[in-house]
Amino acid sequence: MSTNSSPPIVQLPTDQELVLKVIPMPGDCNANGDIFGGWVMAQVDLAGSVLPARYTQGRMATVAVNEFVFKQPVRVGDILSFFSKVSRIGRTSITVKVEVYAERFRSQGQYIKVTEASLTYVAIDDNGQPREIPVRAI
Repeated sequence: MSTNSSPPIVQLPTDQELVLKVIPMPGDCNANGDIFGGWVMAQVDLAGSVLPARYTQGRMATVAVNEFVFKQPVRVGDILSFFSKVSRIGRTSITVKVEVYAERFRSQGQYIKVTEASLTYVAIDDNGQPREIPVRAI
């Protein structure tokens, strides 16, 4: 017996900020014809860095991918919306949650969650060493 269940249609988050929108193209596909997971990871890293940049007020680096969950495949032509929220601010580091929602090419206006992740960024100086996040930024 086969079930032909579709992923649930969800509402976009209202407690997070839209930080990136992008459409994957055929050159971003893996051997299965879906979008390569590494491409999605790179986009999540870019999206995740937007909010910490406001706090670090200078150079920063990704130091950890704490969690990364692929919930649904991403397809060519999907319109991906990346939402981010700061979950922790430390002395030198900031952790953010990123959620990725897809509008399938043929069903725009309906969203499914395709990926969620937690990443940590650290403020760094010109020598690549950790530095404190400016107090005025917090």
